[in-house]
Amino acid sequence: MAVRHHLTRVGPGAVWDVLADGHRYAEWVVGTSESHPVRGQWPRTGAAIGYEVRLGPVRLDNETVVRHCEEGRLLELEAHAGVLGTARIAIELRPWGEHCLVIVDEHPLRGAGGRLHNVGFEALIQLRHRAMLSRLAELCEAEAKVPGGTRRGLGQVTAASDTDGAGHA
Repeated sequence: MAVRHHLTRVGPGAVWDVLADGHRYAEWVVGTSESHPVRGQWPRTGAAIGYEVRLGPVRLDNETVVRHCEEGRLLELEAHAGVLGTARIAIELRPWGEHCLVIVDEHPLRGAGGRLHNVGFEALIQLRHRAMLSRLAELCEAEAKVPGGTRRGLGQVTAASDTDGAGHA
């Protein structure tokens, strides 16, 4: 079972906003492109999105279905990968101070992925999750807004001023 976590520099609400937009799936899930709704209202249970996976010249149309959703906290998905079978992917969001700890837990359910699952396969999933969680964090952090509606660059510090006009960082 591949479990990986990543601390994002935004709160769970900002991460959930990205997860809850099925059109954005391909922006953070490694190996996917062109996500689009297939049925239902993402991320409600039973909703599905379709996307394309490109492996060199080969293009595969896949689908991911929401199996369980606790808004703002937990999204459990079943990814259908054609001949490779299906996998359960659980994404949990935990408040961590003012940030969010994102935990991904993936394991194969059916098909070739389940039959071929071994330590080597697990290592590949871990590498994919590392990249996926980094993408998700970068996306959420880049969209984080500071008071007043302006976007804050990564690592940028904002200064507040007190009543006499002297600023303190």
